Amino acid sequence: MATLTHLDTSGQARMVDVGDKPVTAREAVARGQVRMTAATLALALAGDSKKGSVRAAAQIAGIMAAKKTSELIPLCHPVALSSVAVDIAADETAGALVVTARARTSGQTGVEMEALTAVAVACLTIYDMLKATDRAMVIEQVTLLEKHGGVSGTYVRPSGA
Repeated sequence: MATLTHLDTSGQARMVDVGDKPVTAREAVARGQVRMTAATLALALAGDSKKGSVRAAAQIAGIMAAKKTSELIPLCHPVALSSVAVDIAADETAGALVVTARARTSGQTGVEMEALTAVAVACLTIYDMLKATDRAMVIEQVTLLEKHGGVSGTYVRPSGA
């Protein structure tokens, strides 16, 4: 059974010591989506909601959130991000805006939490921007798709998982 890295031998919370880990290139990609009615999706895609461009606001919010991850997630290391990209695409079949975030750094710890935080906050921003039109929207499937670098190497989420 794997041990939890954020607990010491007595079960107390601790920040993992990454001081002896080598600096390596690290990258993570996460995805999530916000399902909504067709009318709400059309409004989001038009780019002229009462609060402005939904996609632009969500992209900025996602990038800002990635940069603040260590302030939001207990015991998460501050990471000097070299790049964060947030893409928001329409999936008209699913009636959703799909958010994908890619975070990169060269460091001693990974950027999975930064990519996941970017996606989660971008999705929350989409909800906030459109809630006056559709309070039944659903934020779902926030997940890590892949990570590269570090001692544990590469992880790619299996298709359909």
